[in-house]
Amino acid sequence: MSPQTNRRYNQIGLDRLIRLDWLERTAYLVMAGNDIPNIKSSLQDTISGAFRSNNTTTRGSIDKTITILMKVWVTAPQQLRTFQRDGLKLLSRLPREKHIAVHWGMIMAVYPFWGAVATQTGRLLRLQETAVAKQVQQRVREQYGERETVSRRVRYVLRSFVDWNVLKETGTKGVYRQGPEILAEDSVLIVWLLEATLRSRSNGSTPIKDLLGSPGIFPFRFDQLSAGQIASHSPRLDIFRHGMDEDLVMLKENQQTT
Repeated sequence: MSPQTNRRYNQIGLDRLIRLDWLERTAYLVMAGNDIPNIKSSLQDTISGAFRSNNTTTRGSIDKTITILMKVWVTAPQQLRTFQRDGLKLLSRLPREKHIAVHWGMIMAVYPFWGAVATQTGRLLRLQETAVAKQVQQRVREQYGERETVSRRVRYVLRSFVDWNVLKETGTKGVYRQGPEILAEDSVLIVWLLEATLRSRSNGSTPIKDLLGSPGIFPFRFDQLSAGQIASHSPRLDIFRHGMDEDLVMLKENQQTT
Protein backbone atom coordinates (compact mmCIF):
# COMPACT_ATOMS: atom_id res chain seq x y z
CA MET A 1 0.00 0.00 0.00
CA SER A 2 1.41 3.41 -0.98
CA PRO A 3 2.00 6.12 1.65
CA GLN A 4 -0.72 8.25 0.00
CA THR A 5 -3.24 5.42 0.25
CA ASN A 6 -2.28 4.72 3.85
CA ARG A 7 -2.81 8.37 4.78
CA ARG A 8 -6.29 8.23 3.27
CA TYR A 9 -7.27 5.49 5.73
CA ASN A 10 -5.83 7.33 8.73
CA GLN A 11 -7.19 10.79 8.00
CA ILE A 12 -10.66 11.94 8.98
CA GLY A 13 -11.19 14.76 6.48
CA LEU A 14 -14.93 15.12 7.08
CA ASP A 15 -15.56 18.12 9.28
CA ARG A 16 -18.78 19.41 7.72
CA LEU A 17 -22.35 18.33 7.17
CA ILE A 18 -22.50 16.93 3.63
CA ARG A 19 -25.95 17.11 2.13
CA LEU A 20 -26.99 14.56 -0.47
CA ASP A 21 -28.31 17.28 -2.77
CA TRP A 22 -24.89 18.95 -2.80
CA LEU A 23 -23.18 15.78 -3.96
CA GLU A 24 -25.86 15.31 -6.60
CA ARG A 25 -25.27 18.84 -7.83
CA THR A 26 -21.51 18.31 -7.95
CA ALA A 27 -21.81 15.12 -9.98
CA TYR A 28 -24.29 16.76 -12.35
CA LEU A 29 -21.86 19.61 -12.99
CA VAL A 30 -19.09 17.11 -13.79
CA MET A 31 -21.31 15.11 -16.14
CA ALA A 32 -22.36 18.32 -17.89
CA GLY A 33 -18.73 18.94 -18.82
CA ASN A 34 -17.98 21.93 -16.58
CA ASP A 35 -14.38 22.72 -15.73
CA ILE A 36 -13.11 23.05 -12.16
CA PRO A 37 -13.52 26.86 -11.84
CA ASN A 38 -17.12 26.68 -13.09
CA ILE A 39 -17.92 23.79 -10.76
CA LYS A 40 -16.54 25.69 -7.77
CA SER A 41 -18.43 28.84 -8.70
CA SER A 42 -21.71 26.97 -9.14
CA LEU A 43 -21.27 25.13 -5.84
CA GLN A 44 -20.54 28.43 -4.12
CA ASP A 45 -23.92 29.71 -5.31
CA THR A 46 -25.67 26.47 -4.35
CA ILE A 47 -24.23 26.13 -0.86
CA SER A 48 -24.13 29.76 0.27
CA GLY A 49 -27.89 29.80 0.67
CA ALA A 50 -27.63 27.17 3.40
CA PHE A 51 -25.50 29.49 5.55
CA ARG A 52 -26.79 32.45 7.50
CA SER A 53 -24.14 35.05 6.78
CA ASN A 54 -21.13 35.93 4.67
CA ASN A 55 -18.66 36.54 7.48
CA THR A 56 -15.15 35.10 7.35
CA THR A 57 -16.01 32.03 9.40
CA THR A 58 -18.98 31.22 7.19
CA ARG A 59 -16.96 31.70 4.01
CA GLY A 60 -14.38 29.31 5.41
CA SER A 61 -17.08 26.73 6.12
CA ILE A 62 -18.41 27.02 2.57
CA ASP A 63 -14.92 26.62 1.12
CA LYS A 64 -14.24 23.53 3.26
CA THR A 65 -17.56 22.01 2.21
CA ILE A 66 -16.78 22.61 -1.45
CA THR A 67 -13.35 21.01 -1.00
CA ILE A 68 -15.02 17.83 0.27
CA LEU A 69 -17.57 17.77 -2.56
CA MET A 70 -14.85 18.36 -5.15
CA LYS A 71 -12.69 15.59 -3.75
CA VAL A 72 -15.57 13.13 -4.03
CA TRP A 73 -16.63 13.79 -7.63
CA VAL A 74 -13.94 15.97 -9.23
CA THR A 75 -10.46 15.59 -7.71
CA ALA A 76 -10.58 12.10 -6.22
CA PRO A 77 -7.24 10.43 -5.41
CA GLN A 78 -5.50 9.01 -8.48
CA GLN A 79 -6.11 5.38 -7.50
CA LEU A 80 -9.86 6.07 -7.43
CA ARG A 81 -10.20 7.84 -10.79
CA THR A 82 -11.35 4.82 -12.81
CA PHE A 83 -13.69 3.80 -10.01
CA GLN A 84 -15.02 7.38 -9.97
CA ARG A 85 -15.65 7.34 -13.73
CA ASP A 86 -17.70 4.18 -13.36
CA GLY A 87 -19.69 5.87 -10.60
CA LEU A 88 -20.49 8.78 -12.90
CA LYS A 89 -21.62 6.30 -15.57
CA LEU A 90 -23.98 4.74 -13.03
CA LEU A 91 -25.41 8.16 -12.16
CA SER A 92 -25.97 8.91 -15.84
CA ARG A 93 -28.19 5.87 -16.38
CA LEU A 94 -29.82 5.10 -13.04
CA PRO A 95 -33.07 6.75 -11.90
CA ARG A 96 -32.60 9.63 -9.44
CA GLU A 97 -33.88 7.66 -6.45
CA LYS A 98 -31.04 5.14 -6.88
CA HIS A 99 -28.31 7.79 -6.94
CA ILE A 100 -27.96 7.73 -3.17
CA ALA A 101 -26.15 4.37 -3.35
CA VAL A 102 -23.59 5.80 -5.78
CA HIS A 103 -22.95 8.88 -3.67
CA TRP A 104 -22.68 6.70 -0.57
CA GLY A 105 -20.13 4.45 -2.23
CA MET A 106 -18.03 7.29 -3.61
CA ILE A 107 -17.80 9.31 -0.41
CA MET A 108 -17.00 6.12 1.50
CA ALA A 109 -14.19 5.24 -0.90
CA VAL A 110 -12.69 8.75 -0.82
CA TYR A 111 -13.22 9.26 2.90
CA PRO A 112 -12.94 5.93 4.75
CA PHE A 113 -13.98 7.75 7.93
CA TRP A 114 -17.52 7.85 6.49
CA GLY A 115 -17.34 4.08 6.14
CA ALA A 116 -16.04 3.68 9.70
CA VAL A 117 -18.96 5.66 11.13
CA ALA A 118 -21.40 3.78 8.89
CA THR A 119 -19.97 0.43 9.99
CA GLN A 120 -20.39 1.17 13.69
CA THR A 121 -23.84 2.64 13.11
CA GLY A 122 -24.90 -0.41 11.10
CA ARG A 123 -23.63 -2.79 13.77
CA LEU A 124 -25.57 -1.02 16.50
CA LEU A 125 -28.74 -0.99 14.41
CA ARG A 126 -28.45 -4.76 13.96
CA LEU A 127 -27.86 -5.33 17.67
CA GLN A 128 -30.48 -3.07 19.20
CA GLU A 129 -32.46 -1.45 16.36
CA THR A 130 -31.19 1.98 17.37
CA ALA A 131 -27.84 3.72 17.14
CA VAL A 132 -26.79 5.94 20.03
CA ALA A 133 -24.41 8.72 19.03
CA LYS A 134 -22.22 8.29 22.11
CA GLN A 135 -21.80 4.59 21.39
CA VAL A 136 -20.86 5.27 17.76
CA GLN A 137 -18.37 7.92 18.90
CA GLN A 138 -16.80 5.58 21.43
CA ARG A 139 -16.34 2.80 18.88
CA VAL A 140 -14.90 5.11 16.24
CA ARG A 141 -12.49 6.65 18.77
CA GLU A 142 -11.14 3.15 19.41
CA GLN A 143 -10.11 3.11 15.76
CA TYR A 144 -9.04 6.73 15.20
CA GLY A 145 -7.81 7.70 18.65
CA GLU A 146 -9.21 9.22 21.81
CA ARG A 147 -9.52 12.73 20.45
CA GLU A 148 -12.39 15.15 20.91
CA THR A 149 -12.12 16.03 17.22
CA VAL A 150 -13.08 12.43 16.39
CA SER A 151 -16.30 12.72 18.40
CA ARG A 152 -17.19 16.04 16.78
CA ARG A 153 -16.65 14.70 13.32
CA VAL A 154 -18.68 11.58 14.01
CA ARG A 155 -21.53 13.98 14.82
CA TYR A 156 -21.14 15.65 11.42
CA VAL A 157 -21.37 12.29 9.67
CA LEU A 158 -24.40 11.21 11.72
CA ARG A 159 -26.10 14.52 10.87
CA SER A 160 -25.33 13.81 7.23
CA PHE A 161 -26.94 10.35 7.58
CA VAL A 162 -30.09 12.07 8.85
CA ASP A 163 -30.02 14.50 5.92
CA TRP A 164 -29.73 11.53 3.56
CA ASN A 165 -32.77 9.96 5.32
CA VAL A 166 -30.89 6.74 6.11
CA LEU A 167 -31.19 7.56 9.82
CA LYS A 168 -34.23 8.98 11.60
CA GLU A 169 -34.18 10.91 14.84
CA THR A 170 -36.17 9.45 17.70
CA GLY A 171 -37.77 11.23 20.60
CA THR A 172 -34.50 10.88 22.52
CA LYS A 173 -31.63 13.20 21.66
CA GLY A 174 -28.68 11.40 20.13
CA VAL A 175 -30.62 8.19 19.49
CA TYR A 176 -31.40 7.20 15.92
CA ARG A 177 -33.33 4.50 14.15
CA GLN A 178 -32.85 3.29 10.60
CA GLY A 179 -34.63 5.03 7.77
CA PRO A 180 -36.44 3.18 4.98
CA GLU A 181 -34.28 0.51 3.35
CA ILE A 182 -33.20 1.32 -0.17
CA LEU A 183 -33.51 -1.51 -2.66
CA ALA A 184 -30.56 -1.93 -5.04
CA GLU A 185 -31.51 -4.22 -7.92
CA ASP A 186 -28.92 -3.34 -10.56
CA SER A 187 -26.12 -5.92 -10.37
CA VAL A 188 -23.51 -3.49 -11.71
CA LEU A 189 -24.47 -0.98 -9.01
CA ILE A 190 -24.34 -3.66 -6.32
CA VAL A 191 -20.83 -4.78 -7.33
CA TRP A 192 -19.67 -1.14 -7.55
CA LEU A 193 -21.02 -0.55 -4.03
CA LEU A 194 -19.26 -3.66 -2.78
CA GLU A 195 -16.03 -2.41 -4.35
CA ALA A 196 -16.56 0.93 -2.58
CA THR A 197 -16.85 -0.95 0.70
CA LEU A 198 -13.61 -2.78 0.03
CA ARG A 199 -11.89 0.48 -0.89
CA SER A 200 -12.95 2.00 2.42
CA ARG A 201 -11.01 -0.69 4.30
CA SER A 202 -7.27 -0.83 4.82
CA ASN A 203 -7.05 -4.62 4.48
CA GLY A 204 -6.30 -5.90 1.02
CA SER A 205 -8.90 -8.66 0.83
CA THR A 206 -12.01 -9.85 2.60
CA PRO A 207 -14.37 -12.84 2.42
CA ILE A 208 -17.22 -12.25 -0.01
CA LYS A 209 -19.80 -13.17 2.59
CA ASP A 210 -18.45 -10.46 4.91
CA LEU A 211 -18.50 -7.92 2.10
CA LEU A 212 -22.08 -8.74 1.17
CA GLY A 213 -23.12 -8.42 4.80
CA SER A 214 -21.09 -5.32 5.58
CA PRO A 215 -22.79 -3.06 8.16
CA GLY A 216 -21.12 -0.12 6.39
CA ILE A 217 -23.79 -0.33 3.68
CA PHE A 218 -26.66 -0.74 6.13
CA PRO A 219 -29.08 1.54 4.22
CA PHE A 220 -29.19 -0.78 1.21
CA ARG A 221 -30.86 -4.10 0.56
CA PHE A 222 -29.93 -6.32 -2.36
CA ASP A 223 -29.87 -9.94 -3.47
CA GLN A 224 -26.77 -12.02 -2.81
CA LEU A 225 -24.35 -12.32 -5.70
CA SER A 226 -22.07 -15.18 -6.61
CA ALA A 227 -18.31 -14.87 -6.85
CA GLY A 228 -18.58 -15.14 -10.61
CA GLN A 229 -21.09 -12.30 -10.83
CA ILE A 230 -18.90 -10.05 -8.74
CA ALA A 231 -15.80 -10.76 -10.80
CA SER A 232 -17.62 -10.29 -14.10
CA HIS A 233 -18.95 -6.83 -13.21
CA SER A 234 -15.70 -5.21 -12.10
CA PRO A 235 -12.35 -5.42 -13.90
CA ARG A 236 -10.69 -4.14 -10.72
CA LEU A 237 -11.63 -7.11 -8.52
CA ASP A 238 -10.26 -10.63 -8.31
CA ILE A 239 -11.77 -13.63 -6.54
CA PHE A 240 -9.68 -16.27 -4.79
CA ARG A 241 -10.73 -19.53 -3.19
CA HIS A 242 -9.54 -19.72 0.41
CA GLY A 243 -9.74 -23.11 2.06
CA MET A 244 -12.56 -25.45 1.12
CA ASP A 245 -15.56 -23.15 0.99
CA GLU A 246 -14.59 -19.50 1.33
CA ASP A 247 -14.09 -17.02 -1.51
CA LEU A 248 -12.01 -13.90 -0.95
CA VAL A 249 -12.32 -10.71 -2.98
CA MET A 250 -9.28 -8.49 -3.54
CA LEU A 251 -8.50 -5.28 -5.39
CA LYS A 252 -6.21 -6.15 -8.29
CA GLU A 253 -4.06 -3.10 -7.64
CA ASN A 254 -3.24 -4.46 -4.19
CA GLN A 255 -1.84 -7.71 -5.58
CA GLN A 256 1.31 -5.93 -6.62
CA THR A 257 1.96 -4.71 -3.08
CA THR A 258 1.03 -7.78 -1.04
